[in-house]
Amino acid sequence: MRKLFLIALFLSSGFLIYAQPWQPDWKSLDQRPVPQWYKDAKFGIFIHWGVYSVPGYSKKGEYAEWYQEGLTRGDTARRNYHKKKFGDLTYYELADQFKAELYNPDEWAGVIEKSGAKYVVLTSKHHDGFANWPSKETVKAWKFPWNALETGPHRDLLGDLFTAIRKTSVHPGLYYSLYEWYNPLWLKDKPTYVSSYMWPQMQDLINTYQPEVLWTDGDWEGSDTLFQSREFLAWLYNESPVKDKIVTYDRWGNGIRFHHGGVYTPEYQPDADFADHYWEESRGMGFSYGYNRAEDAWDYNSARALVFQLIDKVSRGGNFLLDIGPDEHGKIPPIMQERLLQIGDWMKVNGEAIYGASRWKTPAQWGKGRRDYKPANGGGDLLLKLTVDPEPGYAVKECFFTYNADRKDLYVILPKWPTSGVFTIQDLPLSPGTRIELLDTHASLSWRRVGNNCIVTLPAFDPNRIKSQFGYVLKIQGVTRPIK
Repeated sequence: MRKLFLIALFLSSGFLIYAQPWQPDWKSLDQRPVPQWYKDAKFGIFIHWGVYSVPGYSKKGEYAEWYQEGLTRGDTARRNYHKKKFGDLTYYELADQFKAELYNPDEWAGVIEKSGAKYVVLTSKHHDGFANWPSKETVKAWKFPWNALETGPHRDLLGDLFTAIRKTSVHPGLYYSLYEWYNPLWLKDKPTYVSSYMWPQMQDLINTYQPEVLWTDGDWEGSDTLFQSREFLAWLYNESPVKDKIVTYDRWGNGIRFHHGGVYTPEYQPDADFADHYWEESRGMGFSYGYNRAEDAWDYNSARALVFQLIDKVSRGGNFLLDIGPDEHGKIPPIMQERLLQIGDWMKVNGEAIYGASRWKTPAQWGKGRRDYKPANGGGDLLLKLTVDPEPGYAVKECFFTYNADRKDLYVILPKWPTSGVFTIQDLPLSPGTRIELLDTHASLSWRRVGNNCIVTLPAFDPNRIKSQFGYVLKIQGVTRPIK
């Protein structure tokens, strides 16, 4: 194999141009940088939506989008629910009830943009194989209508959302399951499934819709050799219409995740950290990704908890992909809309500390206590154990750090407003004259240096002036990140 010589030119758009093609091996493919637009975006919205949204059910703490698998494998709760609600209908017959008659892609796009998210990832198909676009391959393999154009909604759900998203500032992307639980071809002849079904589907999606994010899944069911993942990525990076800007992940075959691929994908792993590789954590607002009618209001994270999960990921150098699960009618549940709009309100004021940020020398500052993640049933509020470590004349409290290397601005994000009126930033020996401001009001704050610490004085909290009700950001200008 000829030696790879790489020349990367960064354009103003954040896209990349490569002088030499990428080779179908991990040594070559792993050298491709993650596109800068995505690293600057930080916050995205995941959407799980399909035939499984018709029952929209699982026990709490389980994934509702796995409804078909639960039925087939004998899950008692799902079988009892299905019998009571649908009688003798098969899972495939539920497609007729997936009407999406209230689906308004422009409304979805508007809510997503208002949330402050910069990219969206819609399920093109999940493990049940139902395609949210007019996939010709589904007709050949299933021998009955199993895509959104030929049954149920009778429209191109994916294409309609992409059209709406492209009217906004949000980057369009899609999720794709490499395998399908009960696809006849997959069960009979996996190599043929890959070459005559999976590959044509994926190339159809890329060529037709030109997504800027490709989130693959189902990797545990086969090797990267079976899925021909390296060959596909070489085509994607070298020849596809999105070769210079598309973001890909690490789910390309059994054993590949967290070892190879573009962006690593922890899932409900809040303490996962990859200092030497870019990553993105995903999770639902409650627990399930697909809409789950069994979840109650208290199973959903509050807006405060979700904002701090975003802050936590960004402070440690990653992205946050927050999932919503629309119902079978095509409506985003109101509680999910509310959370998105509440996050957006915070981002309007404080987004400067998120977009384009990178990791500071340390992600956070903690007192004698510790970070404590205790989500109830996978949902509920994210509890931050905020302790006070008193010292003479001032208090030491918890905070997160983010850093903008281009502007040399350091952001200190406080979970709570300090009742003492002062906040101590440890190990930050600032130069005299350094400006510190409250990002919410842009008011300059006084500070003093005590040893290597910075003691910031804040005014009394005024809800009539300060828009943020949590997550208060101190902006420190002209700070150089120490070299490790």
